[in-house]
Amino acid sequence: MQLTNFIGIFNGKFNHVTGVYKMRITTIITGLLLSIFASSASANDFEISFDWGDIKKCITGNPNTVPNPIFELKNVPDETAWIYFKMVDRNVPSYDHGGGWVEYKGQSKINPGAFKYYSPCPPNGRHKYEWTATAKKKKSSSGGTISKAKASKMYP
Repeated sequence: MQLTNFIGIFNGKFNHVTGVYKMRITTIITGLLLSIFASSASANDFEISFDWGDIKKCITGNPNTVPNPIFELKNVPDETAWIYFKMVDRNVPSYDHGGGWVEYKGQSKINPGAFKYYSPCPPNGRHKYEWTATAKKKKSSSGGTISKAKASKMYP
């Protein structure tokens, strides 16, 4: 049933509700329906998750060069040929931890060793780290972006 049809049926059932109240009820119902439709449309969005794996614990503020974590991929867009992974420390976003390119051939998992980056290594307590995976049509930093997915975790 289309949203406009539902609203029309809704308005017909509540003819005894008048003016401002009818408008408020219609607005609330419309908002709820739009959020339901939006969440079902996003059910097939590109998603990633990751596990730090066996990286050496680092809390000195001087990161190690390490293999990428284990990435799990879901709903990778069909046109994807490459995925660029980049890590950001949400507590110190100016620090460049790097990332790397992985050729996408339909795999749902990226194992350590696909690329190297600077490990998480917060000097004072725990930090939140976020990986962004950018699905691309070609291996290029400009253009060709299809979709992005993000996942974050605290470390250590």
